[in-house]
Amino acid sequence: MKNIEIKTKLKVCTMDELTAEEKELVEIAKHQTENSYCPYSRFHVGAAAKLDNGVIIRGANQENAAYPSGLCAERTTLFAAGANYPEVPVNTLCIACFTGGHFTETPGAPCGACRQVMIETEHRYGKPMKVILYGEKEIFIFENAADLMPVGFFSEDLKG
Repeated sequence: MKNIEIKTKLKVCTMDELTAEEKELVEIAKHQTENSYCPYSRFHVGAAAKLDNGVIIRGANQENAAYPSGLCAERTTLFAAGANYPEVPVNTLCIACFTGGHFTETPGAPCGACRQVMIETEHRYGKPMKVILYGEKEIFIFENAADLMPVGFFSEDLKG
């Protein structure tokens, strides 16, 4: 048996340290929390994805009384990007969370299903997708989605 150590790299910063393009995505993701449908959790999540062609896709979490039928903001956004621009890679994905009358102080982390979709989106286009997780006090920036889920499952794994 051998042990393997996996390290994840991320930058921690504040709004003042973001580029103008990154600030724009953060503001859009924050605004998207208003479009969240979350009467059960009351945890509003908004997302914005900038594609390589400059188009920005917006998304928000959508809950349902039959819990498995809901969908997270990350997936509504990435699936909309893939459905409307199937040949265009996602350059950057930004996520913001709002609950209890304010944005979270520290970034909300994507669930496992969203991480899987994020790494497959990155893998699909063969290029890194920057991920920005917004928090009022600090912001996490991952240069690629694989840093959020270093051991992934891809189409090649389905082949026997």
